[in-house]
Amino acid sequence: MKFSAKKILQFNLILLIFAAFADAQSRHSAKSTIDSDGTILSVVATRASESKEPIKLENLYLYENDIEQKIKNLSFDPSPSKIVVLVDNSQTIRADVEALKKATMEFAYEIFEGDQLFVIGYDEKAEIIQEWSDDAKKIETSIATFRKQGNPYLFDALNSTVSEILMPLMPGTRKTAVILISDGLDRGSKTSFDKILGQLQNQNITIYALQIPDRTGGAYRRNQPKAPEVIKQLTEGTGGKIFPIEEAQTAAKFIADELRKSRYLLSYQPTNTSSYDARRLFVIADEGILVRTKKAQPPNVK
Repeated sequence: MKFSAKKILQFNLILLIFAAFADAQSRHSAKSTIDSDGTILSVVATRASESKEPIKLENLYLYENDIEQKIKNLSFDPSPSKIVVLVDNSQTIRADVEALKKATMEFAYEIFEGDQLFVIGYDEKAEIIQEWSDDAKKIETSIATFRKQGNPYLFDALNSTVSEILMPLMPGTRKTAVILISDGLDRGSKTSFDKILGQLQNQNITIYALQIPDRTGGAYRRNQPKAPEVIKQLTEGTGGKIFPIEEAQTAAKFIADELRKSRYLLSYQPTNTSSYDARRLFVIADEGILVRTKKAQPPNVK
């Protein structure tokens, strides 16, 4: 278990109750989603102009490993978001505690009705700071526990976030995102970078980042990308975006708006490709439409 014992016992009990109910209710629906809808992607699509005309299926073109795929359905997704704010609390991060608090609170101010935040701080372990909430005052009180100590086990923290916080919400909740407040440095995780990126892509979890200046000075990292490249690959690989931490207010408004107003669910049945191999994804759109999605579909291998 990656989370600290401080809150994990209470939280695990909640998860066990939820999981038992969800398992009984959703086994059939999870299977039918795969069978009837094929592969489902979360896609961000906006018009470059001020036009409010809906974006339609025929406006987008999807390629898998350079082979065009027939899009089966495209539907606007106005549902509320479940957003985890994952904050690097390690000793040498180049941001003070007050800056980390301020950046986190910007999201508490900007989320829409129905959206909820879950705040986690991590160093060598991930600690629940605030469970799902839309109450800005409650979140402000909770983040008083932010502190700087230890080394950043980023990939382990992401792994715990996916497996213990976000996956129990699925398949009922499709709109999930992680706001990573970090410089991308990992120093000691047992989870590999490739594994966690694959997990995020497989679950359609979007990573947005508030990037903190690199504490390593671009130093080489053995068996993993350099810290800034970690941020780039996590965001671009999952269809997210990067913002400097100094622009936290702008970032929070942009991300909250994008999740509520510009998210679509795209479904297709892959053809001429193998689900047992990693598949590169590429989506383009008609002129005047901006579109973004994850860059790959991981192999369907247990």
